[in-house]
Parts: sequence; C-alpha cells; structure tokens
Amino acid sequence: MIIIPAIDLIKGQCVRLTKGDYDTTKVYNTNPLEVAQEFEQAGLTHLHLVDLDGARKREVVNWDILEQIAKNTSLKIDFSGGLSNQEQVKRAYDLGAYKVTIGSIAVKRPDTFKQWIVDYGAENMILGADVIDRNIAIHGWETASEVSILDFIHGYFLCGIRHVMCTDVSKDGMLEGAAVNLYKEILSAFPEIKLVASGGVSNLQDLKDLKDAGCASAIVGKAIYEGRVTLQELVQLQNEI
Repeated sequence: MIIIPAIDLIKGQCVRLTKGDYDTTKVYNTNPLEVAQEFEQAGLTHLHLVDLDGARKREVVNWDILEQIAKNTSLKIDFSGGLSNQEQVKRAYDLGAYKVTIGSIAVKRPDTFKQWIVDYGAENMILGADVIDRNIAIHGWETASEVSILDFIHGYFLCGIRHVMCTDVSKDGMLEGAAVNLYKEILSAFPEIKLVASGGVSNLQDLKDLKDAGCASAIVGKAIYEGRVTLQELVQLQNEI
C-alpha cells in the first residue's frame, strides 16, 4: 500500500480543515513547497495536492504551487480542486501533475468527465468520491448530491476508471480512524479498483487496517501536521506493508 501525504491549499498556504468546514481552517505552514520537499527527503514518493480555494471557486486558483512543487521535487502529484474544463485539466498535466482527481464535474457533468477519460486515459484519472451519509459530496464538500457512492463508482467503472479516491467527510480531520467498513463495502462490490482511502487516519494502526481492508493507497494529512505520526514512521511502515 502506498502512503500519500496531503497538502491542502488556501491562499497559497498549507492548511487543514475539519469535516470539510472552511470555518475550521488551520494554517500549518506558509510554504507548501518546503513541506513537499520534507516529504520527499523523508522518502515518500507521492503527494495529494488539493486546491481548496479552487474547489470552492470552481476553478483552479493555486496553479503556482502545483508548478513549484512539480519543478522542485520528483513527487508523483495527484492534483484536485476546481478543475472545471479541459483547458484546466491539460494545464494541470502540463505543469507536472501525475494524475488529476475529478469529483464535482463527474457528478454534475458526467459527459464532460467521460470525454476527459477518453482524451487523457482512465489510468491518468482518479475518480474523487467524497461521501456525506453515503451520498456523493461536491464543491469542496459544501453540497451533498443525491447520488449514492456505489452507483457513482459503477457508472465510471463501466467507462474504464480503476483509480478511486474516497473520503468520508464525517471522518476527515477528526483523527478518529478511517471509514474502514465503507471501504470494505466498496471493494467487495468492485474488487478490481485501486481504492485510495482518505480521511480520519490518526495513527499507524489505522494505516495497517486500511491495508488489511484491501486499499491500494491511503492519504495522511492532519496526523502528520499534528505530530501523531512522523514521516520516518510512515516510510518505515510503507516499506513493511
């Protein structure tokens, strides 16, 4: 299982939210590039980079941070937040994104996302399936749709999508454990997908539980910034599992 550290961006700063609530914004570092370089120097290889300004505005805001990190590290960056048209998706790849994660557009404009899958390849896309009460959340988690998580994944599985990132919003930033049962249910329905677990990881045991559940990758955010786990511990665990 790949352990992926997260950087969430607001106003060019490294922040974390609780349950996706922008009013809970806490700034951890004003230099996201410095944080990314620390991840790389520790031995981590991937990065989950989220433009929260972009998610809220519905168009990417923090292009410069993506470009800086891609130019100055070799981290494999999955980028999300505000990607709303083909030009922005192309720009994300051109600036160095390894993959892009698409959530809101996949809910609101499925034909658009399906065309992106054709244009850029399903292997380069991650379906962002953020969940509130088992339904898909959109627009920076500020809106709950009427689409169920399993129906959502199924529709795009038929289009070739195999990489799915799922965040249970109720778990995010709470440091109370991940939504392991939800992930088991998803993987039971779709054993072929590579599921990226996101939200709630508070310690190394949580990561082991996600590995045992069958997750291909796990995002770690607040647990790093709050000192619950060290980068060295994460690298050691990744080498073990």
